Amino acid sequence: MTENRNIPTHVAFIMDGNGRWAKERLLPRKMGHREGVKAMKRMINECDAMGIRYVTFYAFSTENWARPQEEIDELFSLIKKFAEGELQEYSEKGYRIRILGDVTQLPEPTRKALEKIVAASKGNSGMCVSVAINYGGRQEIVNAVNNIIQSGITQIDVDSMSDCMYTYGIPDPDVIVRSGGEKRLSNFLIWQCAYSELIFLDKYWPDFDRSTLEEILAEYAKRDRRFGKIARLS
Repeated sequence: MTENRNIPTHVAFIMDGNGRWAKERLLPRKMGHREGVKAMKRMINECDAMGIRYVTFYAFSTENWARPQEEIDELFSLIKKFAEGELQEYSEKGYRIRILGDVTQLPEPTRKALEKIVAASKGNSGMCVSVAINYGGRQEIVNAVNNIIQSGITQIDVDSMSDCMYTYGIPDPDVIVRSGGEKRLSNFLIWQCAYSELIFLDKYWPDFDRSTLEEILAEYAKRDRRFGKIARLS
């Protein structure tokens, strides 16, 4: 098992492959999404057990509005149930829940459920669980710049930008993991990923479990994170 010194502080997941997981099993897409929620719960529990302090999940992007309305409705129904069930449970355990993205466009029942759990967990000091919903990396940057302009600041630096991001107060991800075989970030945390390690796995998201996380951490432990510095010669 990976040594504790190699455990990342922040792991972010692009959850991909729910639909293909269901299709290969001749199941409706909604069953893939439901199994994806179960995988999300497993990974939260396993990340906490491994000592990871921050975990982020890409649940619904700004581009996902182009999906069929029936699928969108199912996703928001699942998110609402997750907020009222698992996220409530995590809040009671001391986890802090953060939502990244523009929740104003979400269906009211889903939005209220999310806002309630964020407020309830605000003072918690346990693992921070962030869920990106109606999130887009480019839009996040645009919003940050507009907020800075409105504040009257005339000189922008990295710190002032970071303070206006949805992720303010959260360290940049040490590693971003994408399931499902695709090898791109899809507009996810594009400001924050400047020095993130990227790991792409062929395994579909519903199949993620403890052994998958161990595989991710083992791969992360091999990486030489130089942050732009010149590698030392042996």
